Amino acid sequence: MEHKREFEKVVEKKVESTVKKVVKVIAMVILGVLIFLLANYLLMRLWNWLMPDLFGVGTVTYWQALGVFVLAKLLFGFGGGGGKSKGGTSHKKKIKSSNTCMPWRRDFDEWKHYDQFWKEEGEEAFKAYVEKIKNDNHDTSEEN
Repeated sequence: MEHKREFEKVVEKKVESTVKKVVKVIAMVILGVLIFLLANYLLMRLWNWLMPDLFGVGTVTYWQALGVFVLAKLLFGFGGGGGKSKGGTSHKKKIKSSNTCMPWRRDFDEWKHYDQFWKEEGEEAFKAYVEKIKNDNHDTSEEN
């Protein structure tokens, strides 16, 4: 009998906590919908207050403002991307730490000698290269 009462109390606590969680989720969903509808109403009021005077456009209805709101969200994002991630590394850190560009970075370090090379050997080497190309093109054109 004692065991049955303890079991009933445990089940009652689990049901109670589950009901509380469900009520909280439903309340959050309703609050989210109300905030969304209020934001849409504020968008409509701001549009109708500012846009006709500033840009000479017409006023919008509530449903047109909803369309503008959804369109803006689709075009400009849904927000929440600027905060720091709580778990793990951020996307930028992953890109920085990736070793996919290491050969390019090593090659890029060699470019600091480019100006000196061009002053010493580059101009003559370039002229020789152009002459070689002209001669190669001239030889192939004679064969045709």
